[in-house]
Amino acid sequence: MTGSSKAASGSTMTDLLRISTGSDGLDDILGGGLDPNRMYLYEGRPGTGKTTIALQFLLRGARDGERVLYISLSETKRELTVVAQRHGWSLDGVDIFELVPPETTLDPERELTVFHPAEMELSETTSLIFREVERLNPTRVVLDSLSELRLLAQNPLRYRRQVLALKHFFTNRNCTVVLLDDLSSSQDDLQLHSIAHGVVMLEQLAIDYGAERRRLRVIKMRGIRFRGGYHDFIIETGGLEIFPRLVAAEHHRSFVGDFTPSGSAELDQLLGGGLERGTNALLIGSAGVGKSSVALTYAIAAAERGEHAVFFAFDEGRGTVEARARTLGLDLEKHIQSGRIRFQQIDPAELSPGEFAANVRASVERDNAQIVIIDSLNGYLNAMPDERFLILQMHELLSYLAQQGVLTILILAQHGLMGPTYSNLDISYLSDAVLMLRYFELGGMVRRALSVVKKRSGNHEHAIREFRLTSSGVKLGPPLKDFSGIFSGTPQYTGPALPNGTIE
Repeated sequence: MTGSSKAASGSTMTDLLRISTGSDGLDDILGGGLDPNRMYLYEGRPGTGKTTIALQFLLRGARDGERVLYISLSETKRELTVVAQRHGWSLDGVDIFELVPPETTLDPERELTVFHPAEMELSETTSLIFREVERLNPTRVVLDSLSELRLLAQNPLRYRRQVLALKHFFTNRNCTVVLLDDLSSSQDDLQLHSIAHGVVMLEQLAIDYGAERRRLRVIKMRGIRFRGGYHDFIIETGGLEIFPRLVAAEHHRSFVGDFTPSGSAELDQLLGGGLERGTNALLIGSAGVGKSSVALTYAIAAAERGEHAVFFAFDEGRGTVEARARTLGLDLEKHIQSGRIRFQQIDPAELSPGEFAANVRASVERDNAQIVIIDSLNGYLNAMPDERFLILQMHELLSYLAQQGVLTILILAQHGLMGPTYSNLDISYLSDAVLMLRYFELGGMVRRALSVVKKRSGNHEHAIREFRLTSSGVKLGPPLKDFSGIFSGTPQYTGPALPNGTIE
């Protein structure tokens, strides 16, 4: 809004200020919070977290010295206190007005403030709400829940009129109101959506296996530009932790795209100097061929340089990875203890994709991680059974990491050991570099071969090299020039009498 139009409308700078929702994640989605002195609707089925996030809204106001009021038509003060205690909160700064039967109706101090909605007309209920608001003059109010008012109204027209009466009453007061609706009486109440200044929907989804998933979506928000779509969240001690959907375009950081040494001169040579910062590399191959071991060399080399790396393991535990590192002569434990490498084991049955993306972002922005390893995409796929959304989420995550100057190493296990291999997931077109690792048979022994089949950022060797996992790390031999059919698993020797190019 321009200065002239502001003057014409009579608005002031205070109209542009936002107030916090009590949740950093929701504030981020809304670009700063809610417009004050408006009426908002939080809707969702029972158990989605409406009461918890509403209490966060009030507690934030109480911490800022505001007078806040919780009007309950469905829960008692004792029930609300228990919820608060489970989250480590105190409701001392929150006024609670109950319109539900008390535990003891003979308490003379509560006879004038406690009522049963079913025993009075809707107009009387709203009048009681108005009087309590006028008496306390709060700046934040939560009304829980509209389902009770809808039952009292008995017909949609009367219900709409009463909600409009609530809105008009609060319009003349310096008060921000959050209405809760558990959707138990009606679905898709578009009339209520049209009355409210903003609508936030909370959902709880049951998946075939693992913990339930919760997500949030801002349906409307007048005059506020918000981040659309679904945002994962969890309910933990301390309230709702919301993970705003990652939008890579919002995050930029200046960096120098120099090479990231792998710790192996031969591997860097094969890659045409190495992998650049701000790119991602896909290591693809059969189970056990050495993909994780190659990735570990990058993490260890970064730690030796004093940089920070993070290793997200979907498939293996920390003990297994540390044991593998010891067999390669890599001191992973030392760097984990020093904090140079952070190892996090991920359970895809318990972790939502949004929470994982937030974890990656925290590693980059809080811990300044310069190498991120995801082992493996097969485990990540289990966290998102719908492959279409996995591709979209991975594209956004890789774009974000690229703009932060992070080297990302992705590991993808293929089905099959010898001969043709395949994968249920193909993200090679998203990858800046693709390293293919293969088993092959030679002289009655199983050997390993490695080749760079793609590298967008520069030249690389097109040769296939044998490599071995030794007690002193990953060792690469010279190009296997005298063999054909290595990637088929059963190569044929076409050179002189004695094979050369293999590692002795």
